[in-house]
Amino acid sequence: MSVRSMTGFAEGEGASGAFAWRWTLRAVNGKGFDLKLRLPPGFEAAEPALRKAQVSLSRGNVSATMKLERSEAASSLRVDQDALDAVVAAAMVARATAKEAGLKLAKTRPENLLGMGGSLRTGPEAEAPTEDDLAAVRASFAEAAAALAHDRAREGAVLAEALQNHLTEIDRLTGEAARLSEAAIPALRERLEQQVRALLEGELPKDRIAQEAALLAVKADVREETDRLHAHTEAARALLSEGGPIGRKLEFLAQEFAREATTLTTKASTTELKRVGLDLRHVIDQLREQVLNVE
Repeated sequence: MSVRSMTGFAEGEGASGAFAWRWTLRAVNGKGFDLKLRLPPGFEAAEPALRKAQVSLSRGNVSATMKLERSEAASSLRVDQDALDAVVAAAMVARATAKEAGLKLAKTRPENLLGMGGSLRTGPEAEAPTEDDLAAVRASFAEAAAALAHDRAREGAVLAEALQNHLTEIDRLTGEAARLSEAAIPALRERLEQQVRALLEGELPKDRIAQEAALLAVKADVREETDRLHAHTEAARALLSEGGPIGRKLEFLAQEFAREATTLTTKASTTELKRVGLDLRHVIDQLREQVLNVE
């Protein structure tokens, strides 16, 4: 299974009977999965089935908009009989009232009645969708959702490559940190001896100096941090190979990366090692930003 991004875009279209429509789907980052459906009036009955269809997307905020378009079957004029009956009834009441008041009204023409109260309509909004229409809506939405998943997978491939590059750089810097830490121990001992002799004029026994140097070396030793950093990169690569909805696991690993890099930088006993620690934290920050896009 491939790595998928949480961002993506897709379109789709469909038609049934007097209706034609177009889907527009947009996805952005989200902690969980949230689908916002915007359906035209009359198509609300399709919403429960559309929500159940989203089994392939586990994270991300998805906005899905269905917009009606005019089809050939919907190009003719339609009469809304209920609206026309209401207009006719109102006209009869008005004529009766005018007669009682001694007023004379102009003769009512049919086209005048059709132009009042929305009696004359065009387009599919004059009809309610049938079950066949709703089934076609569901089918077209499934196709658009599949296109969105494909687009997210395409972006995910680019994202996975960027994450692999960050992991390679973390490995390189971790190896450099281990080398600098090991090389710093003899220099640390020598510096301590010089400082102690300068303060006590050589009165402190050599074995006591050795003990103090050993304690400082233990405090400055970053092998535990470098070992954990290497283990975290291996775990992250395994997740990228596994694919699927791995974003949350990668977010946890990114936090562990940051914790070890911070400790390493704090324990650094040389300027060079501290520089490597800061470089590590910078690359890990970049990794964390990219991980937030992974499904």
